[in-house]
Amino acid sequence: MSRQSPLPDSAAMPATRCARPAPWRPPRWVAGVALLLPALAACSLTPPLHRPDADVPSQWSRAVNTSANAAATVDRTWWESFGDPTLTTLVDRSLGHSFTLDAAIARLAQARASAVQAGSPQFPALGIVGAASRTAQSGDTGNRHSQSVFLSASYELDLWRRNGATANAASTLADAVAFDRDVAALSLAASVADTYFAVQALRARLRLAHEIVDNAEQIEDLVQAQYEAGVATQLQLEQQRNALATFRAAVPSLQLQLNQNLHALAVLSGADPVRMDVPDASLRHIRVPEPVVDMPATVLERRPDIRAAESRLVSANFSVGAARAAFFPSIVLTAEGGVSSNSLAHFLANPLATVAAALTAPLLDGGLRRGQLAQQQAVVDERTANYRQAVLSALQDTEDALSAVHLEQMVETEQTTARGAARAAATLAQAQYRAGTIDFMSVLDSERTAYQAEDALLQTRLLRLQAAVGLFRALGGGFDAAPGTASLAEAALAPHAITPGVLR
Repeated sequence: MSRQSPLPDSAAMPATRCARPAPWRPPRWVAGVALLLPALAACSLTPPLHRPDADVPSQWSRAVNTSANAAATVDRTWWESFGDPTLTTLVDRSLGHSFTLDAAIARLAQARASAVQAGSPQFPALGIVGAASRTAQSGDTGNRHSQSVFLSASYELDLWRRNGATANAASTLADAVAFDRDVAALSLAASVADTYFAVQALRARLRLAHEIVDNAEQIEDLVQAQYEAGVATQLQLEQQRNALATFRAAVPSLQLQLNQNLHALAVLSGADPVRMDVPDASLRHIRVPEPVVDMPATVLERRPDIRAAESRLVSANFSVGAARAAFFPSIVLTAEGGVSSNSLAHFLANPLATVAAALTAPLLDGGLRRGQLAQQQAVVDERTANYRQAVLSALQDTEDALSAVHLEQMVETEQTTARGAARAAATLAQAQYRAGTIDFMSVLDSERTAYQAEDALLQTRLLRLQAAVGLFRALGGGFDAAPGTASLAEAALAPHAITPGVLR
């Protein structure tokens, strides 16, 4: 290894002190090794990697009937498709203030720092050592001084790509953690949307419960007056009182659920639960977007959880290559240059330089390397199974979301019809009861039916909105692979093309 001396030109020193030293030249074998480095570095023991077999269908079992005016592209701001400014503000706030997401980002920073450490053995190590000493001996008239400064360098020839495989394993593992961050962000945005819709639904249900209570109180007053006039019976009065108490009992339960969801929304967005509040919004006025659904293979490529499983599998495969390379010898080149003298006046006149190569070859280790290799191969098997399971879970997740979107839309249509009929029946029952043409039980039944139909419609609208959120989440939420990130197929074609130490 040839290095230029950092020392100043000795011609600038007085000629009477010393002669100019001859320049140091490296041995010829060093240049020969340097010429062989590219060929030696190409020898890698990392096994080829192929995408694990997974039964991916060519199309979904049910497609979404996407209308031209409601079609929504699945991108990184998919929540804006609902057309609710408050929801957009809450999601944007949560992505910037969530401590859970902050923790995921910190884990990514740790993984990238670990990758930098893992890649450091691929580069030469340089160091400088300076020392000064003074020694006194009995009988001497003075002290002896010694000064030295040395610049040392070392470099391990990565003949079997062990260091490169280790660096690549850490780098692709950092990619997996980056996709984990995207999973956390997607889950956070979906949770904020689900909770926000739940808050608005509970507010509407709470208002409905108060309206039902007010209406039941008016009917109780009517029945009480009729009872006092001898028109209504004690049984009818007690039945109405029972209905009124039942309606009133639903109010605290709904209020508790509303408070809990508001508190949860505050925590998700990094706000204070004590002062958390959001403006009212009618669920009927919130748009229900219909995402554009791609083919299964395309959806799987866009899901960050699948990409994380891929990256972890690639990382484990690189670790197998590193474990294989540990069976072969390693060569470390070292070089040292500097000056040392017992006299400060002659300090720069005594340059020293050494070059050495050390060969380390493993012989007996009690099965340590065999165990490490077997362990890494088992990790590959485990992550292959995890990848296949992730694919199946993603397919199930998307199929469930597609079914929910389709069926909840059908349920809402029927519930809207049922709500209209129940309202009309309750109005007719009250009018006929006042006219004395029907009994009081018919009025009570119609009231309960109308209340249940209205409440069921609100819950169905909530489920439909949350089904749309679930579909956006199942389709990957717009968190495509970052530009420059190697896919599993690319890694299989060129498993050693990832530049060690270069992190995204």
